[in-house]
Amino acid sequence: MNWIDENFPFPSQLGKMDEEIDRIKQLSVEHQNNSEVLELIFNCIDLTTLSTTDSVNSVTEFVSKVNKFEVDYPNYKNVAALCLFPVFAPVMNGTLKAKNVRKAVVSAGFPSSQTFSDIKVGETKKALDFGANEIDIVISVGEFLEGNYEFVSGEIVAVKEVMGDAHLKVILETGALRNAEDVWNASLLSMNAGADFIKTSTGKVYAGASYQAAYVMCTAIKHFYQKTGKKVGFKPSGGVVSIEDALVYYQIVKEVLGSEWLNNELFRIGASRLANTLLSKLVELREGKTGTINYF
Repeated sequence: MNWIDENFPFPSQLGKMDEEIDRIKQLSVEHQNNSEVLELIFNCIDLTTLSTTDSVNSVTEFVSKVNKFEVDYPNYKNVAALCLFPVFAPVMNGTLKAKNVRKAVVSAGFPSSQTFSDIKVGETKKALDFGANEIDIVISVGEFLEGNYEFVSGEIVAVKEVMGDAHLKVILETGALRNAEDVWNASLLSMNAGADFIKTSTGKVYAGASYQAAYVMCTAIKHFYQKTGKKVGFKPSGGVVSIEDALVYYQIVKEVLGSEWLNNELFRIGASRLANTLLSKLVELREGKTGTINYF
């Protein structure tokens, strides 16, 4: 990791980030009844189903709800993307008709990343061939923790090489990393290897997104952009279920990276359970209708 130490030394101010996060949390409260901000967050959701019980029929129904959203809520922006297991890429490609909703799949041995490197590349390529245009992969966390950085980077590079114009989201699984410096190094390694987005967590085994991990990752994105001119997106994921939580992540992005990151090209949120809550709140604010909406 000498190149990171030389070009992106761990910022000393991150040692005091908890104070800054407290300030950001206070600012985020101001947006709780701001329908424009809430709709932006809704429009940044990667609506996801990654269940053992997923099937062709259940996935078709899931995708159809997103298609129907444009009819049932024509004055509201749709979600940013659907995210499925790669085997369902053909179903999504043949069923999804909603405009501006991207087709994402997890790949490369998700969620553990414990498979052969050539299988990771092959699974990704097959999903792309079947119509996916976004891929979410997990770094080889064990190898990263052992210090095998060239191997971890090489796998990301190999996947990126078959991506073409598709977007690559690299999941750091921050709940398994030891400290803020690990999160920093994993962020820079992934971006340097070709990540278009860096993402906190799978939400499957380890702790999901945290404000601290988000703050470190956004700071790394900022430094990487200042050094290279490349804008990399950020995605918190895993356990983001409340509007209050989502607003804190929104505010972290705004404070660290600026408003130019606040769109679904550079900000996503993995919060499927949040979608109905946000929709309910938006309908209440804009139409005065109260009650829980269970649309998705």
